[in-house]
Amino acid sequence: MPKGTGMTLAVLVLGAMIMILNETSLSVALPAIMADFGIPATSAQWLTTGFMLTMAVVIPATGYLLERLRTRQIFLFAVVAFLVGTVVAATAPVFPLLLLGRIVQASGTALMMPLLMTVTMTLVPPQRRGSVMGVISIVISVAPALGPTVGGFILNSLTWHFIFWAMVPLVVLLLVFGLIKLPNVGEQRTIPLDVLSVVLSVLAFGGLVYGLSSINAILKGEGTTEIIITVVGLISLIIFVRRQNALAKDNQALMDLRPFRVRNYTFAIAIMLLSFGMMLGTVTVLPIYLQTSLGATAAMTGLVVMPGGILQALISPFVGRLFDSYGPRPLLIPGVIMLTASLWLMSTLDENDAIWHVVAMHILLAFGMGLMMTPLMTSALSSLPGDLYGHGSAIMNTLQQLAGAAGTAFLVVFLTRGTESSMAAGQAADAATAHGAHWAFLFAGAVGIVACVLAPMVKRIPTTEEAH
Repeated sequence: MPKGTGMTLAVLVLGAMIMILNETSLSVALPAIMADFGIPATSAQWLTTGFMLTMAVVIPATGYLLERLRTRQIFLFAVVAFLVGTVVAATAPVFPLLLLGRIVQASGTALMMPLLMTVTMTLVPPQRRGSVMGVISIVISVAPALGPTVGGFILNSLTWHFIFWAMVPLVVLLLVFGLIKLPNVGEQRTIPLDVLSVVLSVLAFGGLVYGLSSINAILKGEGTTEIIITVVGLISLIIFVRRQNALAKDNQALMDLRPFRVRNYTFAIAIMLLSFGMMLGTVTVLPIYLQTSLGATAAMTGLVVMPGGILQALISPFVGRLFDSYGPRPLLIPGVIMLTASLWLMSTLDENDAIWHVVAMHILLAFGMGLMMTPLMTSALSSLPGDLYGHGSAIMNTLQQLAGAAGTAFLVVFLTRGTESSMAAGQAADAATAHGAHWAFLFAGAVGIVACVLAPMVKRIPTTEEAH
């Protein structure tokens, strides 16, 4: 690897980990924020939905930005935006300012992940990519899972403001260290910005994330506005895809969709989206089940998911080395089976289960995800030619936001519908919530079976063939 590669990647991995950890750490603080500002749950949920919405809107443009701007320029904007958003959120006297801070944070986060992926694929030789991606997969899958743990610990003795204040010194150090150590990577080329593509991507991806996040209202027949926004999003997506395919002929696409012509990339991305959506949905449903059905505190809820998150962090580097030696299938297939098995086991939980049952099931889920993420990310991006790394990464990160919104929305719909039907039948809140969680995890398990069917389709890419 080129000299200084380790330091470059360390700076970017640290930045991405801080930003992704921040994305989910606020989830356990929503009740406290609702109480402080006197707002309903539907308003507080926008702190999560707005974050995903902003990510989905900004990420499609990162493929263009990575080709047009230098590494240090993108890094500087990403970190400064995240820092400003964090301070605004920490000091917000009213809810709209808190939401604005989250949106500014998300704009920085949206740039960091594709930057990390593209620099990794550019600097790391094919025979070492698995090992490096093993470390990066900690950021992708472990940081979101550990976010509630971090938030729970802070809330145990401090207010929700300190979830943001805790990030500030880390981000300042990251900014200083990055400006000193981070070099510019790759070559830039001057390409025109297609404004219509930007508008279409905002309408398409923003509309779809908003629509997915509002699926419960749509299904109840109460969301006329949500339905209109979703339809506009779908139509915009169709036009966006057609326009990108036309612009790609002259290498002027905002998001070049040619990676989907590569079979291995497409299968790997499909499995990643299914598993990532179910994981984020599970991370959303589990705290509700634990606190409502089993009476766990916020701190205890964080502790339940901590062993699985730590285990996943520990095995990810070893998974990367095994991938370099044996390819994706010996890791991916057992991993997706474990993930699916854990979801089906969770569907058996009720209001009388012991918390250690949940811990054991979550450990199985985390182990499965740990075996899957590195093979999927590395196989997907290694299948592409070098000039499509940026666009392939932008596609992957954009669709992850859609998958996260979809997984969370559908599992919450099943949870809500199951809970409401049980309470209508006269069951207590704890039993009703457990019944709702049962249906949510059944749905997740069914999606897991689809991922199991697709897993054998992902093939090993020979290290000597970087452009295939």
